[in-house]
Amino acid sequence: MERIGDGALSGVDGNGGGGTPVVAPPGPAARLARLVTELTAPAVLVSILTVLVGWHAAGGAHGLAWGLLATLFASGIPLAYILGGVRRGRFTDHHVGVREQRRVPLLFGLASTAAGLALLAALGAPRPVLALVTAGVVGLVVAVTVSHWWKMSIHTAVAAGTVVVLVLTFGPRLLAAAPLPVLAGWSRVRLRDHTVPQVVVGGVVGALVAGGVYAALAGQ
Repeated sequence: MERIGDGALSGVDGNGGGGTPVVAPPGPAARLARLVTELTAPAVLVSILTVLVGWHAAGGAHGLAWGLLATLFASGIPLAYILGGVRRGRFTDHHVGVREQRRVPLLFGLASTAAGLALLAALGAPRPVLALVTAGVVGLVVAVTVSHWWKMSIHTAVAAGTVVVLVLTFGPRLLAAAPLPVLAGWSRVRLRDHTVPQVVVGGVVGALVAGGVYAALAGQ
């Protein structure tokens, strides 16, 4: 039997109303779902997206540096906090699979991302990078609020937001990434971490936040 969790914007999400992780049935489909879950984890997607947006906004090593700095605060520091919590026994796993454990990591991720946004703004980061990190802050505010009552999937929220930002930044050809939130959502449902409504709502919220905040602030 396979013990499961979920991820979040900046690497945190979690299991639902109960205080213990759900157990998924074993088999090849569950193993594939676990792989998809890890590859589409918020920390992974946020890291890739911020580097790509930084590179596109400023070009070359300069753009990559902006992207990596944004990644440090939006993904790296929050993930390090979670891993430290796992080692100390505060969290069940690196996806924070118990819903009641999510609030503090989400708030920590929000504080880290907000601090990164302030630093990036002070250093004169490119507008698209600031817009992306701002969208992350807004997304985390929504996640903290909703997770107090309900288990919206942050995996699918980040995946859907990633697709929207890619299309806005690189053009319609990146619609080829549209299956990403579908795959992420399938993996969360297959592993019994979320219901279909939870992954659908997560995807809609993520797309709306990215489409609204990033498009408005990045001038897309």
